[in-house]
Order: sequence, then structure tokens, then C-alpha cells
Amino acid sequence: MTNPDQHRIFRRRRALVLATAAVVALLVGGATVGLGLAVGQRASTSDTAAADTTTGVAGDDADETSDDGLDWSSLSPAVAAQLEYVREHWDATESDEFGYLDENDCVNFTSQSLLARGWEPDDEWWYDEEDGDPYASSDAWRSSTALMWYLEDHPERATALTDDQRDQVKVGDIVQFDWDDSGDRDHTGIVTAVIHEDDGSISIHYAGHTDATWDRSVDWAITVDHPGGVASYWSIAD
Repeated sequence: MTNPDQHRIFRRRRALVLATAAVVALLVGGATVGLGLAVGQRASTSDTAAADTTTGVAGDDADETSDDGLDWSSLSPAVAAQLEYVREHWDATESDEFGYLDENDCVNFTSQSLLARGWEPDDEWWYDEEDGDPYASSDAWRSSTALMWYLEDHPERATALTDDQRDQVKVGDIVQFDWDDSGDRDHTGIVTAVIHEDDGSISIHYAGHTDATWDRSVDWAITVDHPGGVASYWSIAD
């Protein structure tokens, strides 16, 4: 089935990758970062005008092969490092350091991205860096519902947002899904884009593991993949 959002934002997604990698390159002293467009979503044959996004790409003139139109101040160094990690590993199925949980690696991967962003492990959110066993970690590190409980108890790290508060969601925040509206959390990902559409609506895209995606529409996930699903977010403190 075709996702109607994908082709329309193709150029913006590549621009996001360029911006993220370039910021990281500046942080490491100008080192060259290899670029490649990794898209984990369906293609579409439609192509409409691009809308403003929180990544600094604006309008239909954003060039997919240049840095024109990019706002280099739109991503903090921490978020740039987080997204670069996600871009590099979104389709990985193994890790010597973190292990890989078949059919259930979404929170393990999300935790890795937060580690790349600069989060320090604590007594409730941790992994054994010398083991490589994904189960050698806390529940909050690898379980969507346990991560929700952990973040509820640690407002200094993140603030809960509903899907009606999309205007407060930022790139690098965490999206969680409750597929059956039961109150628990069934899936977790990392926000890769917040797109302010011309009609005033806001589209959010995310990356994650299980199933692997770099840039999937939240709306697609809760209306097509899992009709009736509910999305919520954690606004990560800078």
C-alpha cells in the first residue's frame, strides 16, 4: 500500500539528513561524514509543495543536493548526534554492545539514541556495556511501558504530550504508540520531522526498530498500519 506522505517530503528528508550529518561533522572538527538517504517508508507518485518544518527546510525551493534553505541553528549538537546515530543504525539487526531483541527492539534502540544524545544511565535506566546481551539491561531500557513509567517519574528528563499537542513536539523527541488504546505502550520511536503543513495541520515522522524505519508518518501508523491506535510523545529536556 502506498503512503501518500512519502514522496512529497522526499526532498525534505534528504535535506534533514544533510543538515544532521553536517552538524555532527562540525562537532568532530570538520571530519567528513558519509551521506546516504535511508528511507524506511513507502513511496508515492504525488509531489506537492513542501511545507515548513522544524528542521529548517522551507518551501518548494529546498534543493535536495545542496545546503540551500537549511537553518543550521535548528538542531542542537545533542539532537544532531542523536539523529546521526539513528540514521546510521535504523536498519541494523545486531549490535556487539547493545544486542538486538528480535521482534521487540524498539525501546532498546530508542534508549541507544538517547545515550547518543548525551543521557547518562542511572539505577532505573541502564544497560551492561560489557555484556552485549540485550536482556542485561533494565526494563525501562527495553520496554515501552516501563520507559513510560520511568519518564513519568523523571520529569526532569521529559514531559508527556498528547497527540493533540503536536505543536509542542520537537525533532529528537520520543513518540510512543498504544495500538489498542489499553493504556500501556506497544511501540516506541524517535521523532525525525515535525512538518507544519500549508493547511495548518502538523505531520510528524519517526524512526525506529521493529519494524525498521527511518522516516514513517505517525498518521500512517495509527490509521493504516494500526487503525484506532493512539500516539503520544515525550518532549525531551535539552
